[in-house]
Amino acid sequence: MLLSLKVGGAAMAATLPLAFALAWLLARRRFPGKLLVDAVIHLPLVVPPVVTGWVLLLLFAPAGPIGGVLERWFGVSVLFRWSGAAIAAGVMALPLMVRAMRLSIEAVDRRLEQAAETLGASPWRVFATVTLPLAFPGVLAAAVLGFARSIGEFGATITFVSNVPGETRTLPLAIYSALQVPGGEGAVWRLAAISVGLSLAALVASEWLARRMGRGTHVL
Repeated sequence: MLLSLKVGGAAMAATLPLAFALAWLLARRRFPGKLLVDAVIHLPLVVPPVVTGWVLLLLFAPAGPIGGVLERWFGVSVLFRWSGAAIAAGVMALPLMVRAMRLSIEAVDRRLEQAAETLGASPWRVFATVTLPLAFPGVLAAAVLGFARSIGEFGATITFVSNVPGETRTLPLAIYSALQVPGGEGAVWRLAAISVGLSLAALVASEWLARRMGRGTHVL
């Protein structure tokens, strides 16, 4: 459980800035190939997770374009490590986070941004004082949703970093391992209950925070 929380927290923290940048780009900018970029971002939602894990394995293997650079320049490898599990979880959670954040940004009234601009506010100040505060409830909800998705990741993780006890064996992989052992039903029930409890708590917290901060935003 602690490893799952560690992996989920790292995945969410590392993915959050990228997810917000992509969401803002898709919500506020027009550029050639926008539909293709949108499709690529959401691809992990529709392709089998095993395929995503296989692609990550090709990219981060010692002979891969990213893994080779990490190993040659920094002496770092993410294969069979918890950091690799966090990468897999972050990739799988990214589309959900981008989608939720994009909807939140698109819900911000552009007239408020334009009013701030006419009063002399710079684009950065408009973003920091108007767009971000109004979109923040959705951003926070997306972060918690991404965390919940990360702790439930299985297919890409086991393909990319395998099932190493104490290193990459998160709750879903521990459940899978218990299913392979005769008489492991008791462990499966316990682990499944913990997994459902963590995910449910994250989803409830996401909804509660979004509603609470949404009310505060309307008051302001």
